[in-house]
Amino acid sequence: MLEKLPAIREKYIHLEEQLSDPGIVADMERSKRVNKEYKNLQPIMTTFERYEKVLADLESAQRLFVAETDADVREMAREEIDTLEPERDALDEQLKTLLTPKDPEDEKDVIFEIRSGTGGDEAALFAGDLYRMYGRYFSNQGWQVEVIDENPGTAGGYGKVVLEITGDQVYGKLKFESGAHRVQRIPDTEAKGRVHTSAATVVVLPKLEMEDIDIRKEDIRTDVFRASGAGGQHVNKTESGVRFTHLPTGAVAESTESRSQHKNRDIAMGRLVQQIKDAQVQRHNSSISSARRSLVGSGDRSEKIRTYNWPQNRVTDHRLEGDNKNFNLDKVIEGGLEELIETLIIADNAAKLQEG
Repeated sequence: MLEKLPAIREKYIHLEEQLSDPGIVADMERSKRVNKEYKNLQPIMTTFERYEKVLADLESAQRLFVAETDADVREMAREEIDTLEPERDALDEQLKTLLTPKDPEDEKDVIFEIRSGTGGDEAALFAGDLYRMYGRYFSNQGWQVEVIDENPGTAGGYGKVVLEITGDQVYGKLKFESGAHRVQRIPDTEAKGRVHTSAATVVVLPKLEMEDIDIRKEDIRTDVFRASGAGGQHVNKTESGVRFTHLPTGAVAESTESRSQHKNRDIAMGRLVQQIKDAQVQRHNSSISSARRSLVGSGDRSEKIRTYNWPQNRVTDHRLEGDNKNFNLDKVIEGGLEELIETLIIADNAAKLQEG
């Protein structure tokens, strides 16, 4: 994989030259495309330059250690070797991670759903905690959030929240959040102080367009209909509900979450595309390692991915192993998800490298 680096450097230099070309600078679309590609290669080149310097310094220290007869000088060379070798190994791993092919969907915006699961009112309260936790994380990332639908719980919290998140690398950072999130804590209503377990589910759908997958427009049947709220309230006077049917596979997806038909089209199309892609992914997953399947998960709502343990102030992600799987609950619940998400991304890249 590291053999690709000289060619990548040549491409990087070429892109740098293009950014100084007046003809390209004048073409806004082309300039934007070149600049984006250049920025994507910058972390690789910065790391590669450091890697080359460490290799050169290490080679010099090793030559000095072999050639020198003075004991003090040899000791200094030995200390430098002991410092540089771990740095070389770390940079080697970092470069492999940077060179791992990126998921093309990572840059996409998402439809983000939180739903209360088993546990009644306590599950709805926990869904509210997750909503606030993710809201703080979204704000820390500088992402834009639009509330598509929200159903408050009868005793607080939420039965369901549907959001649209837009920004940089949204799906890439949120794709591992899909699944069942379990909470263990003593509810305020529990007189005997017993720990209860309840759950909420999170579903992350990348916002996909028709050109993202092999779906022909003529294979989609579109139905629009009037949608009503619970108990017949808030009846729409226009046909805002949207249902898509993929005729070759029979896959059906609809949305009534928004009063905007345009927004419901986006949500329903995301769900339909995800259904079709899930079938493709399932076939692909049968040929890859069980370790990667357990890490990435299927996004199925019955799949427990994480436990939030209040008495022990601990969050455990069940797809990780060893000491890497536990995180401080106080920090996470306040929106400090960066370390957890980064650990999942690193583990995923490591799994890809093993498979490759």
